[in-house]
Amino acid sequence: MPHFRIETNVPRSQIPATFVQKAVPVLAKALGKPEQYCVVSIIPDVQMSFGGSTEPCAIANLMSIGALGVEQNKKHAKVLFELVEQELGVKSDRMYITFQDNPSGNVGFKGTTFHAILGQ
Repeated sequence: MPHFRIETNVPRSQIPATFVQKAVPVLAKALGKPEQYCVVSIIPDVQMSFGGSTEPCAIANLMSIGALGVEQNKKHAKVLFELVEQELGVKSDRMYITFQDNPSGNVGFKGTTFHAILGQ
């Protein structure tokens, strides 16, 4: 159910082929969620300017059912900004992450919602 989506102006050719595989366990550990439910997607080659500069930059969204909040997001931000900087070369002052805590009834899976799956 967690989804970390990154849009970046970094060219596809400069994104490590293993990035999404490396990012899933990082995301799962940070959120305390099973890896089998975690999704990481990256959209490269986006025409993007941050602060008027086209140096490497990104915009990201982290969606999860729970495990997000004011204090939790500070910890998630630290881990995710470090990952993106190390793997993609996007500095932490060249990216925003928005955090989206979705109710279980608003996330579908296997023909139903997590609300039904989790028995809520």
